[in-house]
Amino acid sequence: MATAEISAKDVFKLRKQTGAGMMDCKKALVEADGDFEAATDYLRKKGQKLASKRADREASEGFALAKVVGNKAYLLVLNCETDFVAKNEDFGKLTESFLDIAIKNELTVLADVLGADFNGLTIAEKVIEQTGVIGEKLEISYFEVVEGETVYGYNHPGNRIATIVALNKAVDAEYAKDVAMQVAAMAPVAIDKDDVDEAIVAKEIEIAKELLIQEGKPANMVDKIAIGKLNKFFKENTLLNQAFIKDSKKSVKEYLNGGSADLTVTAFKRFSLS
Repeated sequence: MATAEISAKDVFKLRKQTGAGMMDCKKALVEADGDFEAATDYLRKKGQKLASKRADREASEGFALAKVVGNKAYLLVLNCETDFVAKNEDFGKLTESFLDIAIKNELTVLADVLGADFNGLTIAEKVIEQTGVIGEKLEISYFEVVEGETVYGYNHPGNRIATIVALNKAVDAEYAKDVAMQVAAMAPVAIDKDDVDEAIVAKEIEIAKELLIQEGKPANMVDKIAIGKLNKFFKENTLLNQAFIKDSKKSVKEYLNGGSADLTVTAFKRFSLS
């Protein structure tokens, strides 16, 4: 049986369809005797095999992307193994294509994103396929959505940090932008002190007490001083109480109230690859 002649045009067509390298596409078409569907399956199986081999690898690099549509802000992270891949333009475009599908379908949870359609594959299957194309472990590790009267998505240069923020009132987007940049820079653990997880509060008190005892503070003063240190923790680590990065004489809460009475943050999300 004669082997089908594989033209450069055929190779380019498969490359455009799958994103695979030219040599990989040519090999797939040769193996599939020129059948495009079979060649695509060949590349997918290659991806599955490679994904299985690299399952224990750490995919700690990647691309974090935030976008806003209407009154919703979305944040998705696609991970890979090396910053060489993460900085590749096509990797950023792949991340954006996944996020655009999530936005188009108004998805709100990661599991639904992974199951969403991507040109006949699920996004999860596309990730595996691209593992074979790129040669590294890939995974979508994070997806979050916030909704509010004013929202903003901030992508720090290099796309290693991204944040999304929602405010309770319709105001100039500059306020949401400033808060989103605050979240990126200062990594708050919660919106306000009442929102801090009880486990974090208990841990901070425990650490403060241990340090005070080591410093030789009187036992009857330890609890009182520990509460003082906890309040300092709240001021430095809760968004509304942090010093505003553009004017340290104000808290974020004071900055927002300057824009509109009772203007506040209703939700924020932050992801950092650092």
